[in-house]
This record gives sequence, C-alpha cells and structure tokens, in this order.
Amino acid sequence: MPTYDYECSACGHTFEKFQSITAPAVKKCPACGKCKVRRLIGMGAGIIFKGSGFYQTDYRSDSYRKSAQADSSSTSTASGSSTSESTTKPASGDTTKSKPKKAKD
Repeated sequence: MPTYDYECSACGHTFEKFQSITAPAVKKCPACGKCKVRRLIGMGAGIIFKGSGFYQTDYRSDSYRKSAQADSSSTSTASGSSTSESTTKPASGDTTKSKPKKAKD
C-alpha cells in the first residue's frame, strides 16, 4: 500500500497517510479541521528492501564465484600457516617487567 502526502491549504500543515489505492482521498485536515486538504504529487519510494538481506553471490556470474572461492581458499591456507608461527614463544629469556617512573613534584 502506498503512502500519500497531503497539504492543508488553510494552515499549511503537511502530513502522510498510509492508505490503499482505492481508498478515497483525505478531505479534512487533522490539525485545523478544515476541508482544504489536497494530495501532493510526490516521487514515491523507489525500492524498499525487506527481508534478511542480500548476498554478493546472488547476482554474480559463475566465473566470479569460482575466482572468489579460489581467493578465499588460498587466503585461509596462508592465514593457517601464519597462526602457527605467531603462537610460538620468543626465544629470549627476558622476564623483567618495566615499572613506571614516579612523577617529580
């Protein structure tokens, strides 16, 4: 159902009304109560996306999907080897902790 914009000629109040196409137009202003309301011509809403979302693979070609899968698999294998290196402990046996210096008065 579309949303229609209305404007009162008497008080200048503008408002929106959510109504079906076959419903009669609003004639009475909700602000001042006079019957000087006219329907405005608007651009309307282009596209309203509803639902859980859209994925990048929904509108892509098969060749793009295959290259994207190849890139993601090569990235995951490269990151798997780097995690094993990052979990190793440093060789230095320096266990001293630094203490902050006291501020001079």
